[in-house]
Amino acid sequence: MSEDAPVRYEVRGPVAVVTMDRPDYRNAQNSRMTYALDDAYYKAVSDDDVKVIVLAGEGKHFSAGHDIGTPGRDVDQSFDRRAVLHWDHTNKSGGASRMAREAEVYVGMCRRWREIPKPTIAMVQGACIAGGLMLAWSCDLVIASDDAFFADPVVRMGIPGVEYFAHPWQMPPRFAKEFLFLGERVGAERARELGMVNRVVPREQLEAETFAVAEKIAEMPAFGLMLTKKAVNQCEDLMGMRDGMDSVFGLHHLAHAHNAEVGSDSLAGQDARSMRDAAAKK
Repeated sequence: MSEDAPVRYEVRGPVAVVTMDRPDYRNAQNSRMTYALDDAYYKAVSDDDVKVIVLAGEGKHFSAGHDIGTPGRDVDQSFDRRAVLHWDHTNKSGGASRMAREAEVYVGMCRRWREIPKPTIAMVQGACIAGGLMLAWSCDLVIASDDAFFADPVVRMGIPGVEYFAHPWQMPPRFAKEFLFLGERVGAERARELGMVNRVVPREQLEAETFAVAEKIAEMPAFGLMLTKKAVNQCEDLMGMRDGMDSVFGLHHLAHAHNAEVGSDSLAGQDARSMRDAAAKK
């Protein structure tokens, strides 16, 4: 693990592997990681020999979500904006700061990655919580180990789900409400039944299965894969995904503002430990 290089990049034949490398913090996503992911994706897209991209997490867990408490938390640092055209959040305050940052590093980046013109596969083990869902959901396929679990417990903060609000398109709307209302962990097999996950395999077979799928996809013509991906994404957007996400992003920031107005901070007093413990409850 290196905080200066929180993402590893390698190419295995026609497959690029992008690995989040903050295992000591369960691959919590800070801005440095976000931009390193974007750099790695850009590198993979620019390499004509790469046909498929795999997103992985080093260690026991795929991702515990947004970084809300590690020593590497960098919410107040400025990075090279590239997903949306907005002002630098670091010299602003209140909603002017928070909305600018989250439109860039959360919604903007995930939308950017969803439109990558090559198939992407999330290889998920262990925790995939809150912001971790956004990283997996921006991929085209999700292959999970049998020890993987998924949760979005942020309603405990008074917030209606993570910023990249894809919930009603990742699972049936009635279950999306249960998923959010309860904030409970959903196991890999149940996630597959709901349509959130494509395949579930034993932990020791996860990498082999993921690369077998990636290599089979890589046999298809690149242009055909790009057009097929765009076709499905466009249909999702015609079903309201993009507009719905925009409207919920406003509700998300209303929740932050409400928390700051009536309490001590925009997260309703929650921290990484309390959110971890909440997600573990049955």
